[in-house]
Amino acid sequence: MNFTYRFIDSPVGQLKLVAKGPRLAAILWEHERPNRVLLGPMAEAESSEILDRAQQQLAEYFAGTRDRFELDLEFHGTEFQKKVWHALLTIPFGQTRSYLDIATQIGNPAAVRAVGAANGKNPISIVAPCHRVIGSSGSLTGFAGGLEAKALLLTLEGCLPRALRQAVQASLF
Repeated sequence: MNFTYRFIDSPVGQLKLVAKGPRLAAILWEHERPNRVLLGPMAEAESSEILDRAQQQLAEYFAGTRDRFELDLEFHGTEFQKKVWHALLTIPFGQTRSYLDIATQIGNPAAVRAVGAANGKNPISIVAPCHRVIGSSGSLTGFAGGLEAKALLLTLEGCLPRALRQAVQASLF
């Protein structure tokens, strides 16, 4: 079964929602790095219940009326990556975790760099909240959607680290 997609506008730029059958397989960024997320052939969706639901739930999230996604997901990656991505799903709205926290959660505290690499390849951005993973020092670190988008998402959720809040507010206004 091939992948289907739809583009939507959002406060963090245009997003490409990708489905594989009845499951959401990816949310890709407007300026996506080539080969960051490897999927199969794609066709534009004429109609798709999962893409409709994802679009609606993302709209609610950005409007501040949704703090939890209820979507069937299908991750495409290695077993280690999938373990990391499933750990992301356990980070509550409005909270952050460090890469070390995630590595410890999956039972491999020495795998901090590998967790960072897997986090960077998360195919279902926002829903699998890789933006909630920050450096142990509280610093924002690399993000496929860009650090400005990461800061916006953390601000929306009310969990942008205090040290960065004033700097971000100053640059946005």
